[in-house]
Amino acid sequence: MALIERSFRERIVLVGVTVPPATVEATEEHLDELAQLVDTAGADVMARVLQRRDSPDPATFIGKGKAEELREVSLDVDADTVVFDDDLSPAQQRNLEAILGRTAISRTEVILDIFAQNARTQEGRAQVELAQLRHRLPRLRGRGKQLSRQAGAMGAGGARAPIGSRGPGETQLEVDRRRLLRRVAKLEGELRQLTATRRTQRKTRARAGNRSVSIVGYTNAGKSTLLNRLTDAGVLVEDRLFATLDPRVRRLDLPGGEAVLLSDTVGFVRKLPHHLVEAFRSTLEAVAESDLLVHVVDASAPDPQAQIDAVRTVLGEIGAADVPELLVFNKADVGDDAKRLVGDHPGSLRMSALTGEGVDELLQTLSDRLRALEQVVELLVPWDRGDVLAGLHREGEVLVEAPEDQAMRIRARLDAATAGRYRQWTVAS
Repeated sequence: MALIERSFRERIVLVGVTVPPATVEATEEHLDELAQLVDTAGADVMARVLQRRDSPDPATFIGKGKAEELREVSLDVDADTVVFDDDLSPAQQRNLEAILGRTAISRTEVILDIFAQNARTQEGRAQVELAQLRHRLPRLRGRGKQLSRQAGAMGAGGARAPIGSRGPGETQLEVDRRRLLRRVAKLEGELRQLTATRRTQRKTRARAGNRSVSIVGYTNAGKSTLLNRLTDAGVLVEDRLFATLDPRVRRLDLPGGEAVLLSDTVGFVRKLPHHLVEAFRSTLEAVAESDLLVHVVDASAPDPQAQIDAVRTVLGEIGAADVPELLVFNKADVGDDAKRLVGDHPGSLRMSALTGEGVDELLQTLSDRLRALEQVVELLVPWDRGDVLAGLHREGEVLVEAPEDQAMRIRARLDAATAGRYRQWTVAS
């Protein structure tokens, strides 16, 4: 799509289809978000078309009559592209473009385009390109003689090829498909290497006793603003969707004196393309391996619960559904919605990452939640093992020290990994 690379802003018509049990109100809300996505991609919305159907039309998604109406609307506003809020099959896309006389795409292509614009690191660019290629492969199509079939009179094992499979030679379509498959394989190999490096780094941090906290949430909920507020990370903050894509990891000192690694992640969105989730799975593994998730919610959003559900759906897809979660309603400075939402969600917090309201309570709650995840163990450490004594002070929280004749008796709060390393000095309870 590459909307922003054009010398002009594309003119877009949005299309939303309400299929039960969805409501017209929900469809309109989704189109509002799609309009934001289109604006972020660098285009202008000129018109909207809504339709109610019992089920999508197999050929054109909206039916031939509605497609003709959509063509007239597109001509009236001189639109370059029509964007559907739902995914189109390759056949539906081809049929619509033939009727409309212009490009027809879905929300997925818009999101992929935005990610392509915002990826900065080698890993981020590779992940986005991989997602784009996986989306493009089933949509490859040729024209005219390029659609000729594979040549050859013989089939597999020397048998004659089936009727209809013989032709003048390899098609351009097949050449393009093979080229894309080679590129996909190359990107997958690069990402496997980068994933292995990232996992090694996480294991090193874990061995050092560093707890990890990931900030997750809907796009534009204020995650980067919160990271900057807590750590002075200097991450780009803009009032637009997917302003930051590549994750950032910063050290955060909590009120109890313990230090954690705080990471910001890519924002989630409703109908997040499956190709994108798969391509970014290696990056999102850090979320699944976190000790705690800070789930930031925009309290001023029209439907915060829908955004919470969308984020939790993606968390489930990446294996992070069971990671402990702290729900934080952000933008308390905008109105009173945050106070009401906290009442509806026991154990949650309200704050403003912009003004700093509620930050002290958040830090204390983080400290308490992480401490609750640790276990209190009793150890008997010989006097000549000063390295063990130092390690316990460094990696855990020593609660009590009582000297004995041959050893030091210690009660300490340790995480599971640290407790495992010092198991041989643990006193059975």
